[in-house]
Amino acid sequence: MYEPYKQHLSKMHSTGKHRKLPDLEQAKKKSYINFSTNDYLMLSRNHEVIEAAQSAAKAYGVGSTGSRLLSGNNNLCESLEAKVAQDKNEETCLIFNSGFQANLSVLAALLDSKVLAEKPMVFFDKSNHSSLYQAVFLSKAELIRYKHNDMEHLGCLLDKYKNDRRLKFIVTETIFGMEGDILPIHEIVSLASKYQAFLYLDEAHATGIVGCHGYGLSTTLDLKHIPHVTMGTFSKALGCSGGYIACSTILKDYLINKAAGFIYSTAASPILIGAVYKAWDMIKDFDEERKNLLFLSATLRKNLLDIGLNIGTSNSHIISVILGSQDLATKFAEKLLKNNIIVSCIRPPTVQPGSSRIRIAINVSHKVQDIEDLVNALGTL
Repeated sequence: MYEPYKQHLSKMHSTGKHRKLPDLEQAKKKSYINFSTNDYLMLSRNHEVIEAAQSAAKAYGVGSTGSRLLSGNNNLCESLEAKVAQDKNEETCLIFNSGFQANLSVLAALLDSKVLAEKPMVFFDKSNHSSLYQAVFLSKAELIRYKHNDMEHLGCLLDKYKNDRRLKFIVTETIFGMEGDILPIHEIVSLASKYQAFLYLDEAHATGIVGCHGYGLSTTLDLKHIPHVTMGTFSKALGCSGGYIACSTILKDYLINKAAGFIYSTAASPILIGAVYKAWDMIKDFDEERKNLLFLSATLRKNLLDIGLNIGTSNSHIISVILGSQDLATKFAEKLLKNNIIVSCIRPPTVQPGSSRIRIAINVSHKVQDIEDLVNALGTL
């Protein structure tokens, strides 16, 4: 019975795609410069966030005890949803246990052909996160992929199908987690408006980093004239875990009744909700830290280009050094680790074959010297 799984693992080993969990005990023995974490604002160990979690546990208990529709709802959770909605300039918000769960459950529910009375068309950025792909596959909607962040190609595809009466959805990240580039949001909103398409924005890597006081790229313009949803996570810049959907009251009501990941999951722990509420409230005060983070990112991009490395289209705090072969990416990551520098090694199927890379994430704890150490180490590989 186990043989097929064993054979699959063997194949993954032979093709260099096998993954394993990192050795945390080894990491504790040395002082590393960590360019791998998504804790961009370094809030995961912030004492105020930890104290908020402890206070929530004392007031509400450790566990939520059930789904939100049963015993798991509380006013702390509803207060957080109201706060997120306000800062996102949306009518309301719905919290999920993870960003992956939010994308999978919400997008699949929105694309349900039985509800829509037809199979919808999904215009989809090729570099979108796996959770978004899985949602479309689950829904069995028609997937039409456009070239990464290419608004001209998206426009051509929308125009090609302009006379098709099926409902149209555009799905994209706002800061791409692997490429590190930023969505031209004004252009995509214009296209959504022109072709009467529903716009789904994944703000996972934008939350805490860009937009009005760091509350996401969607806060830089008014989206009220088009049907839309903005999704984000609490697991990256906020240093916690969980996800949210900011949307209209109609869509929230629909998702409470349709999104399986919400209906059938135990609600997030009060400990987590308390921590998230504090972290969310704090990010508005990080404007100077964000400026410095983006300055360091720009400095690193320039230095990497100066030593002849390919960083693709990155223009944010996420920078990928594209190396091509997965063997080369693995060797780069291993050699950097020997220099006490941690980066993420990214290989297929996370990225397309031939585009394996090391992924570098800048956070607010990094200094100019850290950037110089990384560039110097890369220059010797």
